[in-house]
Amino acid sequence: MAQIELDGINRSFQLGDSEVHALRDVSLRIEAGEYVAVMGPSGSGKSTLLNLLGLLDRPNAGHYRLEGRDVTTLSADEQAAVRSARIGFVFQSFHLVPRLTAAENVALPLMLAGIPAHERSTRVARALHDFGLEARAHHRPDELSGGQRQRVAIARATIMRPAMLLADEPTGNLDRATGQEVTALLEELNAAGMTLIVVTHDPTMGERARRRVLMEDGAIRQDLRRGVEPA
Repeated sequence: MAQIELDGINRSFQLGDSEVHALRDVSLRIEAGEYVAVMGPSGSGKSTLLNLLGLLDRPNAGHYRLEGRDVTTLSADEQAAVRSARIGFVFQSFHLVPRLTAAENVALPLMLAGIPAHERSTRVARALHDFGLEARAHHRPDELSGGQRQRVAIARATIMRPAMLLADEPTGNLDRATGQEVTALLEELNAAGMTLIVVTHDPTMGERARRRVLMEDGAIRQDLRRGVEPA
């Protein structure tokens, strides 16, 4: 179960002669099992925040504790190990390996983690069943619909049984009906105990989350919980 603590996180980038402050003194607590939507206009810092939470980037200042452990002090290899074991990612454009079948894409994290072939086969078969992909196991991504590709991506993201799932515009490339199916799938994972953090421009998806973090100019402007009026 993931528990996130961000304290005084700053992240800036050099762009030509100017410095861009992508995150400004961000402090945030997310309890294990929460369902959080991170929203805001383009350039507000949403994706930078998600990359930091997923240990794909490091802050210039501040501390990030994941499950009580200060992960900002870890080496790149140590961060990669935490990322593999505890964090799953779902992206707008799926990021599937084109030459691999659905089953092989789902199995990829298990292979990279050195899981034995027999256990890999059992876990992949179960995931394909759970995500309604058994009939598409041996199809490559270009032979799948957008919704099927995103289900493969979610199966791959959760095959290592992570504590936290980070989703960056997971319905952005899908039609509304398929997007609703994917949203329901993510919410089932959250209901089973997985911490779910979604970056989205979709107000409908944002409204479904039990908590909305609204960002602007690299800072958190509002932190709204469903049924609780902002202070």
